[in-house]
Amino acid sequence: MKTKTIAFHTLGCKLNFSETADISRRFTDGLFREVGFHEVADIYVINSCTVTKNAEKRCKELIRKAMKINPEAHVAVIGCYSQISPDELAAIPGVSLVLGNTEKYLLKDHLTNLGQSPVESQITDIRESSPEVFVPTFSGEERTRSFFKIQDGCDYKCAYCTIPKARGKSRSNTIEATLKTAAEIAGANIREMVLTGVNIGDFGKPHGETFYQLLKELAAMEKPERIRLSSVEPDLLTDPIIELVAGEERLMPHFHIPLQSGSDTILRAMGRRYNTGIFAGRVEKIRKHMPHACIAADLIVGYPGETDELFRESFDFLSKIDVSYIHVFSYSERAHTKAAEMTGKVDSAVRKQRSKELHALSAWKKNAFHEYNRGLQTKVLWEKDREWEYMSGFTENYIRVETLYDINKVNTIENVVLNITGKNGVYRV
Repeated sequence: MKTKTIAFHTLGCKLNFSETADISRRFTDGLFREVGFHEVADIYVINSCTVTKNAEKRCKELIRKAMKINPEAHVAVIGCYSQISPDELAAIPGVSLVLGNTEKYLLKDHLTNLGQSPVESQITDIRESSPEVFVPTFSGEERTRSFFKIQDGCDYKCAYCTIPKARGKSRSNTIEATLKTAAEIAGANIREMVLTGVNIGDFGKPHGETFYQLLKELAAMEKPERIRLSSVEPDLLTDPIIELVAGEERLMPHFHIPLQSGSDTILRAMGRRYNTGIFAGRVEKIRKHMPHACIAADLIVGYPGETDELFRESFDFLSKIDVSYIHVFSYSERAHTKAAEMTGKVDSAVRKQRSKELHALSAWKKNAFHEYNRGLQTKVLWEKDREWEYMSGFTENYIRVETLYDINKVNTIENVVLNITGKNGVYRV
């Protein structure tokens, strides 16, 4: 059988990157040869995202790009956008296969048997999936860091979000099974493991276990040397978790906490499970135990009902609270959500202006965080990425650092002092 060339492209979150890496590893038996997405391929695979309209727009652009490179190619779209809007994707010229979040792990079987027409589409209502059905995945080829999926799905019902429909109920492996996968990652000479998922603070619920218990077990392993958390909901980021991170050298002092709004009125309209007081308490607790910790916050701007007064309330809250930087997202209407039916829509030009203000605030906070860390003695994990004569890596508290490229430093951890800044304020050593 002739070897087919296949190219992968991932949109969206680190969870998607983890899953793409796992799926692509299934194509190494000689029947397929992986190439770059910009190259001529027989099959182009897009692991899609549906969080925003822009993510869906980008998916369509990639389909057109693939068909322009090779008009005879097959395009397979998998993942969240496929799960939510399979008919829309199947109607796009060039798309031969559409697989949802349950079926995407059988991609190889579908491609091996792919016919010329019609478009094959397989979508199971993932919300009906058993909580025990969980597929652990991790990235890691030729990298120093691995994104390790420990949890999937979400039981929250935020008014703006399609993720529960796209990814189903919250589910995860047992701690015992998760540790076995972690050991596999450590055995691949990975120095840093990033725990990812849709709602990782919910880990273990189907099995009567907790995220805190998992962290204690992971911290007791010899390798990898670093364990970093991805986003954890404020109501699930408990005091014991914060204290555990502070007390365990291998757990990185880096927190990503979704806020979404600094207005309690908007938080209630969103259906969030906390208020600004709880969020502020989490930040205060982290700063008490880890003054140099990096704390990132997510924020949605322009949510329905966000008046000028409520936006200013949110902006002022963020101005006062000690977060390191802000991920700003303009609200994007999503079909099949409560928010899409709400009144009080915010004009797109207003959303854009508010976003601009928050990005400026984030830049100011990030600069202040970097200045606060000037003179800090810390450790950097050097990566393979190279920009001209420099290579880069991240400190324990997620500050990017550059140094002159040295192949012998790749995938090593080095003690440094942050005292010299280079281009764009990046520290150099």
